[in-house]
Parts: sequence; structure tokens; C-alpha cells
Amino acid sequence: MKNTEQHTRFIKEKALSLGFTSIGVARAGFLEEEASKLEQWLKSGYQGEMQYLENHFDKRLDPRLLVEGAKSVISLTYNYFPEKTQDNDTYKLAKYAYGQDYHHVVKAKLKNLMHAIQEKIGEVAGRAFTDSAPLLERVWAEKSGLGWRGKNSLLLQKQHGSFFFLAELVVDLELEYDAPFTTDHCGTCTQCIDVCPTEAILSNNTVDGSKCISYYTIELKNELPSSEKRKFEDWMFGCDLCQDVCPWNRFSKPHSEPLFEPHPDLLQMTKRDWEEVTEDVFQKVFQKSAVKRAKFSGLKRNIQFLKESSGR
Repeated sequence: MKNTEQHTRFIKEKALSLGFTSIGVARAGFLEEEASKLEQWLKSGYQGEMQYLENHFDKRLDPRLLVEGAKSVISLTYNYFPEKTQDNDTYKLAKYAYGQDYHHVVKAKLKNLMHAIQEKIGEVAGRAFTDSAPLLERVWAEKSGLGWRGKNSLLLQKQHGSFFFLAELVVDLELEYDAPFTTDHCGTCTQCIDVCPTEAILSNNTVDGSKCISYYTIELKNELPSSEKRKFEDWMFGCDLCQDVCPWNRFSKPHSEPLFEPHPDLLQMTKRDWEEVTEDVFQKVFQKSAVKRAKFSGLKRNIQFLKESSGR
């Protein structure tokens, strides 16, 4: 058996043992097809005020500019679908933010995987990423055979849906490469497009990021536009609407990651609890959470906007 086959088998088995739900490998190279798409998306202003998406254009298209001598992009998924969700009549968080910040949790798993690779195979250089660098994660996951991009732009898997994080190791190691995923299993379904209250999901398989509820509640630092009042449907941090209606997510199974378990108080909090939340409670409930990105002031702004929208 060739070394590349042995190395690939070892990496895949080790990744699954660390809790990743799927793994695929693609040859590192320039994403020629994506260059014009990315350029057009930016020219259309779909990034809104997320100016960081305009930076490092070349690096986004070629991981060899992120890791010198890179030969392989290892793409992985990590499940975050919760067993229990918030009460229906409350201000809502996207499910990915229930537990500890995935950037830290998944990055630690990636570093363990990288360490195991170096221990087993020898001198391998590489970097670990999870939504933390100018890397087109969904494109690489598709090229690695992990799934297809749905109309809401998220990666979909027939067996798992879309409630998972994406992560990557870019390494200077030659490996066995998986066939890219080329079949679109969305067909004529438009449920994600139809459910989006701000019409951020366009009919041409593009998402206008500047209209997404997640953008408004997390990324936008200024006042929320009054034109969007009564459109947020009680989402105060992120939004799961397009995932909740996706037929493939009926196959989602609860995760088994203790660090993604929500703070005991979180799931029971009512609208009144959120409206009266103090900074101390915020710090306690979201001690190591991704919600801290919005800061206490940002969350309060979002809650006030929702309260005013509903006439409370």
C-alpha cells in the first residue's frame, strides 16, 4: 500500500475518533471557477459592512498562499445540532451559539489532529482553520466530496443536513484525494428562499449577506434599519430559519459534545427575562460563548429593536 493511502486512512480514522462527523481531502490549488463569482458577489455589495471579506482576495482563492508548499486541503465537519432548543415564545439565538464558542472548541480538535499527524507521519507543516481565515470553506468541502451547497449557500449532506461546523487543515502532505461532490440534491425545492423574511436568499443560488438576519444581529455595528422592523421574527443573535425548514435537516441528530451544551438558564429564559437581562447575567450565561462577539450592548440593541417591532 502506498504511503499516501496509509497516511490518508490514518488521518480519516483519527479525525472520526476525535468527534468529527465527516472528512474529505482535496488537492490544494487555485479556485479558478470561484474567482469571477467572488468578484461579482463583492461588486454587488452583498458583503455589506463586512469589509474583511474584501481583504486577501488572492488568498481566498488559493490556500497555497496561506501555507507554503500546501498540497492538500483536509475538510471536516463537526455536528452542533442540539437535543433541546429554546422555548417557542422567546427571543432566539442561532443554535450554533448555545454552547461554548466553536472557534475554540473545534480549533482544539484540529490541533489534536495536526499533532497526531506529525507524531505518526513525521515533519508535516500546516495550519488549522475554522471560519478563521480567508478560505472558501464550503467550496473546499464540496471539492472534498463532503456535500453540496444549497440555495441558502450552506453545505448540505444527505445524512446530516446542515447543522454542523466546517473546519480545515491545509498541509504540505500529498494524500489520496476524494472525488468532488457534483450532484445538487435540492432540486426544485425553494423552502429556504420562501421562508427568509428579509429576502436575503436570492433565486440564483446567491445570498445577499447584507440582508441576512445574522448579518444585522451580529455583524452590523450601527443602528438596525427601521425598514426591517417586524421582519426578524424574534431572532436576537443569528438566525436558523433557512436551516429549520430544510427537508434535509430532518436527518439531523443531536451532537455529543459536552462543550456545546447550553448554560442551564438559557433555554428557559422568557422575553421578559431577556428584556431585563443585566451585564452580570450576560457574562454568566455567555461566559465562553460566540454571543460575546455581539457584546452586551449589541444584544441589548437587538432585543430593544425586537421589542419595538412587536409593540411591547
